[in-house]
Amino acid sequence: MNHSSQGSSLASPAPEVRGSLRQDWSLSAITAGFLAVLISYSGPLVIFFQAAKMANMPNEMISSWVWAISLGAAVSGIVLSWRLKVPVVTAWSAPGTALLVTLFPGITLNQAVGAYLTAAVVLLLIGASGSFDRLMRHIPKGIAAGMMAGILFQFGANAFKSVTSMPVLAFGMVAAYILFKRLLPRYCIVLVLACGAALAVLLGQTHLSDVRLSLATPIFIHPEWTLGTTLSLAIPLVMVSLTGQHLPGMAVLRVSGYDTPARPIITATSLASLVVAFFGGITIVIAAITAALCTGKDAHDDPSRRYVAGIANGAFYLVGGMFGSSIVLLFTALPKEFVAVLAGLALIGAISANVLGAVEEAEHREASMITFLATASGMSFLGLGSAFWGVVIGCIAYLVLNQPHQRPPRKASAH
Repeated sequence: MNHSSQGSSLASPAPEVRGSLRQDWSLSAITAGFLAVLISYSGPLVIFFQAAKMANMPNEMISSWVWAISLGAAVSGIVLSWRLKVPVVTAWSAPGTALLVTLFPGITLNQAVGAYLTAAVVLLLIGASGSFDRLMRHIPKGIAAGMMAGILFQFGANAFKSVTSMPVLAFGMVAAYILFKRLLPRYCIVLVLACGAALAVLLGQTHLSDVRLSLATPIFIHPEWTLGTTLSLAIPLVMVSLTGQHLPGMAVLRVSGYDTPARPIITATSLASLVVAFFGGITIVIAAITAALCTGKDAHDDPSRRYVAGIANGAFYLVGGMFGSSIVLLFTALPKEFVAVLAGLALIGAISANVLGAVEEAEHREASMITFLATASGMSFLGLGSAFWGVVIGCIAYLVLNQPHQRPPRKASAH
């Protein structure tokens, strides 16, 4: 397949890093890291609470879960961003957490931990072997951009769907975005965040009285292995982590101009997964949606200084893990429309770059748009999500549409 470059619309490969962290830090990068944590705690964490409710877990155990996934994401993200000088944003497997909702209370927490450990070992072997890198090299950048545009599209659309339930808040935040994007583009999202929070308070849509400071206490869980949980949780967890997180997550880095191999990232997140599993933490993976906040120009104009966003993201995860339930209460105190609008507006730059990347190359255009539509549809088949099928269908379309036509040889005429 052709691996032609995408052109000037996408970020060029990151140049050599010039200075230290103290020289490279910026408010925009730190804000991008904070927003990624905010969206993770306000969105995917809700699925985590649903799983905990199905398992009838006490609050102390839920706090340990939050501590574990936050710590795993924090340490792996900070180490990878610092060592690779690339904005590597890690998180817990949201699709994997959705699996738990369907399995609890049919399995015990001890059995779930055993499955987490099995999945982490399998992912570690895949990462260390470099086989995932070989797969990524065969996916055209236009297809990867189409997949990411499809994933992010729903977030952009949901920002405006929030007008139905909270018009004043939604329109106010959109107006603030347009104004500050014109006047102070570097700090636009910070100011939109402040304006949105102020509007939510003025409208009486917050529940800040419920927020209390309390430290999380990690609880060790003894693993238990069964064939049933290996087949029903461990193996599907590996599949959804690879197709639903690592595949789009690495695509985010690629279309942003970072050619970082997947090998160190999958290896580091798998090692983190092995540790946090003992405290209830599900598989740690590279983030996809929230990563787009930290890899684009909104984090910093200079690609070599965006790694600070990955480090900041990890630092905020450390704070979230330390205070566990308090941080969760803080984020859930704000209305869901606030988070939806903020996420959609923050991702406009990433959506624009990926749509442009999908259509810019004529050779990829048709297949890339097929990828975009399949991914944006949210389809699910054979237990695999739309991101996976979008890439598969798009790659097949690319191969078929770009196969040169071969005319059958003419028969020699008899004289």
